[in-house]
Amino acid sequence: MSKLLRPLTFALVAAALLGAVAVAQTTSSQPVQGTAAPAPTLSPAVSGERRFLTLPGFGRVAYYADPRGSGRPLVLTHSVNAAASAYEMKPLWDAYAGTRPLYALEWPGFGSSDRPDVPYTPELMTQALTALVAELGAEVDVVSLSLGSEFAARAALAEPRIRTLALISPSGLGEPRGGTQQASERDGGTRLYRTLDAVGTPLYALLRTRPSVEYFLSRSFRGPVDEGLVAYSLETSRQPGAKNAPLYFISGQLFTPDAYRDLYSKLRIPVTVLYDRDAFVSFDRLPLFTAQPGVSAVRIEGTDGLPHFEKLPQVRAALDAFWAAHR
Repeated sequence: MSKLLRPLTFALVAAALLGAVAVAQTTSSQPVQGTAAPAPTLSPAVSGERRFLTLPGFGRVAYYADPRGSGRPLVLTHSVNAAASAYEMKPLWDAYAGTRPLYALEWPGFGSSDRPDVPYTPELMTQALTALVAELGAEVDVVSLSLGSEFAARAALAEPRIRTLALISPSGLGEPRGGTQQASERDGGTRLYRTLDAVGTPLYALLRTRPSVEYFLSRSFRGPVDEGLVAYSLETSRQPGAKNAPLYFISGQLFTPDAYRDLYSKLRIPVTVLYDRDAFVSFDRLPLFTAQPGVSAVRIEGTDGLPHFEKLPQVRAALDAFWAAHR
């Protein structure tokens, strides 16, 4: 499995599977039923108005809006994990709110978006972002985090109103995924998903505990973990249907097997990558990426995957310089 699914994930999955063996043995493999989970009742992840758009065949997708300010609208997109939400982009939201029209998308299955028991795919996530751009009806700059960068790149290839991309610790710049991921390519991750789905409730119950959330977040912070992010991660992971999308993430079905080849290398718009160290992704092919016209990278030293939480002034300076060069 890829570096995105590190040994700790294997350990957690194994522990949950072992602890739920009886459940797995008595639960038959059922196809996804497409049942809807009740609407989340989350507190707001960021300031601004919480709005919704509707994706046909899925349901409501949430986004936050603060249309104050002038200039090209800025769209923020978070990562994907067991407890993802727009709160992951809160430092950038707070930094830019009021200075330019600002929006933060919550991917289908996360945050205040609907969380039905349906297949979650890269195409579904991409559809959410392109639908938001269509809703805004304007050219936009997009800032994406981790796996969200793959969805944003895919959207940019289809939607010309995405004028620039800023990718923070993006996945998909390591070597092509092999091993277990190759098996996932052959069957689309279906077998692994069915195994995980059979024990989904106890597995997700383990992943959403405070020790688990704090441990995973600690891998992305050089210093103390942001307590607000911990608290919101715990809140969002306890919403109805919260396990549905993360099971597709854990089974590998939300990743593009060779995102550099199929997505990043095809981009022809200005792109910048903000990075340093990251416990969950590698940047082996970043030099290839930055060799492309219009692609740059800025190392935010002393960070581990969430630089906008720990080095916000440096991140903002890099973003502002990038946008100034590509107005």
